[in-house]
Amino acid sequence: MISAPEIWYRYPVSVPRPPSLEKTREFDTIPAMSEKHRVGVYGLGRFGLFWAARLAEKGFDVVGCSRRSVTLPPGVRQVGVEEVLSSPTVFYCVSISAFEEVLEASLPYLKEGTVVMDTCSVKLYPAGVMKRLLPPTVRAIATHPMFGPDSGKDGLEGLPFVIDNISADEETWRWWVDEFTSWKMDVLMMSCDQHDREAAWSQGITHFIGRTLAELNLGSTRLATRGYRTLMGVVEQTCNDPLQLFYDLQRYNPYTKQMRMGLRGALETTMEALKKQEDVR
Repeated sequence: MISAPEIWYRYPVSVPRPPSLEKTREFDTIPAMSEKHRVGVYGLGRFGLFWAARLAEKGFDVVGCSRRSVTLPPGVRQVGVEEVLSSPTVFYCVSISAFEEVLEASLPYLKEGTVVMDTCSVKLYPAGVMKRLLPPTVRAIATHPMFGPDSGKDGLEGLPFVIDNISADEETWRWWVDEFTSWKMDVLMMSCDQHDREAAWSQGITHFIGRTLAELNLGSTRLATRGYRTLMGVVEQTCNDPLQLFYDLQRYNPYTKQMRMGLRGALETTMEALKKQEDVR
């Protein structure tokens, strides 16, 4: 029987965690971050607009780019790709499957010392892409804001935010950890592998069940119990996200296949138990 992994411990935010690289890269020519600055958001889709709005609320000068004109939240300006990529910090809010192509196309425009952060819902894959493509002069941090426009509509306090250092110097790393902590999110410093193991059995299984239930075309009923309404809430929330996110979660997290096998095994066990009951005379 395949079972979910044990819950991994969380790194206390107050305890410094060294970068993931064996040796911290030096950025002698790059001034340390000491104040709010301009940040770029590459990708103003549903999540990108939401994330850009949160950054603007926290006092950053936010610029973003998109393939289409969008209605912008207060404090966010839509500009060209090159201007976004010239920002001291760039957040990539694109689909997991598009991340490598987008990052590779960005390389000619990223300046020395730029801080690059992905916001993908899987972590091993984008971390590997950043390690492979980015030059030593660009600092990379992997993040996963584990919320979106629906779950974060009432604020970010207490919501989980995963972060792992890929190649940033210690001062930059600590600056951003402290910044995100000041937002009162539940900042979780964990490795990309640890994230994907846990996420397969939490976010991954939630999206899988939500999309599967959606295939049944279940509707409202006067007989709806609280549990049924909760299930319908899962369907609504997961199906509000792009279908590509569901496909990417299942494809790019190396542990979701094990989750699906475990889920299928559990279903077969339950069905077999019911069959045995039916055979009882």
